[in-house]
Amino acid sequence: MNESNITFEDFQKVDIRVGTIIEVLDFPKARVPAYQLKIDFGALGIKKSSAQITTLYSKDKLLNKQVIAVINFKPKQIANFKSECLVLGIQKGKDVVLLHSGDSVKNGTQVV
Repeated sequence: MNESNITFEDFQKVDIRVGTIIEVLDFPKARVPAYQLKIDFGALGIKKSSAQITTLYSKDKLLNKQVIAVINFKPKQIANFKSECLVLGIQKGKDVVLLHSGDSVKNGTQVV
């Protein structure tokens, strides 16, 4: 087994959910250009995240967009902002393309 391999039980600890971005703000204190996002995960509540996605996404394009995020990370302080979840994406050159569901689903739906 490769040292970087994880077990299925390790993977089951990662809580990946679908949420809708309900607020997008500029994040001028971030070292790399980023947005501050508020994401609605339905019954699981609203969580904040910092995302370095300013190259491919305008604030208008992000508002009301459903995204996929890990919601059970320990909160991380980034400058003057506390990020509570990790929005997932795919590296495309130097940019990040956000992962999302092909169809609209209920906020808080778990990725399996």
